[in-house]
Amino acid sequence: MGMPEERGRTGSVVKGAGIAAGAVGAAALGWIGYSGLFINHHRRLYSALEAPLHHFHSRWAGRLAYYVERGGEGPPLVLLHSVNAAASSAEMRPLFDRYRGTRPVFSLDLPGFGFSDRSPRDYTPELYTGAIVDFLSSEVRAPADIIALSLSSEFAARAALARPELVRSLALISPTGFSHAPRTGVPGISRVFTLPPWNQAFYDLLVTRRSIRYFLSRSFFGPIDERLARYAYDTSHQPGARNAPLQFLAGVPFTPHVLHDVYRELRAPALVLYDCDAYVDFGRLDLVLRARSNWRAQRIPDTRGLPHFDRPEETAAALERFWSEIAASGSKTAVH
Repeated sequence: MGMPEERGRTGSVVKGAGIAAGAVGAAALGWIGYSGLFINHHRRLYSALEAPLHHFHSRWAGRLAYYVERGGEGPPLVLLHSVNAAASSAEMRPLFDRYRGTRPVFSLDLPGFGFSDRSPRDYTPELYTGAIVDFLSSEVRAPADIIALSLSSEFAARAALARPELVRSLALISPTGFSHAPRTGVPGISRVFTLPPWNQAFYDLLVTRRSIRYFLSRSFFGPIDERLARYAYDTSHQPGARNAPLQFLAGVPFTPHVLHDVYRELRAPALVLYDCDAYVDFGRLDLVLRARSNWRAQRIPDTRGLPHFDRPEETAAALERFWSEIAASGSKTAVH
């Protein structure tokens, strides 16, 4: 049996821990109440891009939205935004604006984002892959050059592997799947956070204006794009906006072993644009570059995941060299 003073110290520690736990619980309950009563989850959502907005029905993913400018000639260009807490087609605005009028340009609102279906369901790699295949076959209807950002690179590669006749080339900006430790979600976040009563309140913590600006600042080398920050806040405060992002944080949309099972099996020409990224690394990129002649990579210096914002001219030059080589080769199977 311990001495009286030892028992006293132990009791004080237990009592202090109980008080702290109670305070945390009260704060959590208070935030849940504030989230439900005072945060507007029905903000007016306007177009992410200054272009016509269309809708179609995907067999895989339901009602999907996309922006399109059909002017110009040549292969269609398809833009796929990333998946994150506040993702949208606004992430692809510099590329859409650069190529509109010179060739047909499409930007798809992925399932769970923008004006597309945001219903509660499993946001799996199969769902996103099926949505992209449906979009290419139903709306684009010609072999496309795809530019995909971050995790959408995995979906685009899966779509190209499943339906190679729909994809002329892939340009992957800061793609996931090449890290030494493949990402399968955020450590400490599980699917429990996709459930009520805390799912909305937890999501609301991630998409405050301050949080959005912080996370964006980690992806910009220079100042953040203010239009992108404003749109990120508005699109993340919509009915159902939490559904896809919370599953992303829990790792649901990631493809296990994507490097070996998908990237190394691709036959379409593929370009990786990268530099430094706060959320992924590219330590295993050389494994694909050495093994597959249809892959190449271009570093865009002084960027942190969004080179088309920070270094638009260098990004465009790399893309256009890539497309020129494909045209010169007259082949979809290799870029040397």
